[in-house]
Amino acid sequence: MEKKLQETPPNPPKEYVSKPLSAFINWVENLNIKYSLVGNPPVYDKAPFPWVAEVERERMKIRKELDEIMKYKDELPCFHEIMSELKTITQDKHWKTYFLSGYGRESEENSRRCPETTRILKKIPGMKTAFFSILSPNKHIPAHKGPYNGVLRYHLGLIVPEPKEKCRIRVDNEIKHWSEGDSLIFDDTYNHEVWNDTSGHRVVLFVDFVRPVKFPFSLLNRLLIFAARFIPSMREAEEKHKKWEKKFYKK
Repeated sequence: MEKKLQETPPNPPKEYVSKPLSAFINWVENLNIKYSLVGNPPVYDKAPFPWVAEVERERMKIRKELDEIMKYKDELPCFHEIMSELKTITQDKHWKTYFLSGYGRESEENSRRCPETTRILKKIPGMKTAFFSILSPNKHIPAHKGPYNGVLRYHLGLIVPEPKEKCRIRVDNEIKHWSEGDSLIFDDTYNHEVWNDTSGHRVVLFVDFVRPVKFPFSLLNRLLIFAARFIPSMREAEEKHKKWEKKFYKK
């Protein structure tokens, strides 16, 4: 197993909030764990999420739209160029994104070019963020943690180069490999890192969705998720993406 990095970057959104608000977020996170309807493992079985099978059945429609996007992969924005706080994790040109939706803000032009993917994403209850995540050959994303446990992360493998054993993710102490047409669900607030030690591009449909939490505690979770759209980093990301879209679609 690969050696873990000893330090991980701070959770970015908490840099923008006061100590009392940070304490409130921590309190809600503890409630999310205590009252989670699906437990709190690093990596989840697919069984508690019946919508996964529906998404997997239509994966080739998503792949067809992705193949068109990949023709322009060199022109797509890097993740850290949209989400500037990720510069603590990556600063090169080898992690590209194609955003479809982010916390209530939809990329209208990107979604228009991916109508089937956009339709299929509606099958995911509580979908909050969706994009194609494209890793170049020999790209490593170092160990880091997500900012908030009120959402879970979903990956649908779309392009997975061989040997797939060299295209992998570590979540806590578990090593997982993507497979084309197969799904992976995990909690990104566990320490995790990613490797693509192959000569090909790895692409997944990357989705964050609301963690199922027992009512009424689910209301607090949804309140914080709704508030996330007003965090300065989120608004900055929206403006950066709009600028990229305007430039890209002018061609």
